[in-house]
Amino acid sequence: MGRGGFMILPIVAYGHPVLRKVAQDIDADYPFLEKLTQDMWETMYASNGVGLAAPQVNKDVRLFIVDSHQIFENMKPDERNEYPDDPGIKQVFLNAHIQEIDGEEWAYNEGCLSIPKIREDIVRNEIVTLRYQDENFKWHTNTFQGITARIILHEHDHLEGKLFIDYLPPLKRKLMKRKLDDISKGKITVDYKMVFPK
Repeated sequence: MGRGGFMILPIVAYGHPVLRKVAQDIDADYPFLEKLTQDMWETMYASNGVGLAAPQVNKDVRLFIVDSHQIFENMKPDERNEYPDDPGIKQVFLNAHIQEIDGEEWAYNEGCLSIPKIREDIVRNEIVTLRYQDENFKWHTNTFQGITARIILHEHDHLEGKLFIDYLPPLKRKLMKRKLDDISKGKITVDYKMVFPK
């Protein structure tokens, strides 16, 4: 149990089929959406994440949350100046669909709660324009950049059944096969709850 009666949900591990499904749009009739969202915040903070998508808690719906504030809070002031999106955002994204990807490509070391203990430099564009609904189902179209854009792109990938390791060259993927197999089999120690493929 987390704070205020919200639950810490187990995070789905690499190899689980839900991580490869394209998630569905939802409407205001979706049951217990507010509780799911609160449970996701609780789960994300308990596992030290900065973003979490519904497929990672075994729900194939187009919902993800982002808190990029945390990254900036841990940076030195001169480091923060390098990023146009300082001080970051804390936001819920429903039914998100990318409108445009723009800007320079840049590499940044990414990890994923569903693929623990694997981190790789991933190249993504620096700007994304997203059409999405907030938690009250109000539509927005906004452009995000920097680290915030990267987290959004990473979480949006989860809604499309994509994982950050898909961006790696085939040889690199091959070299990490044993590590990935171990994660799928539950042969990994993490300090948060996980659910492994059967």
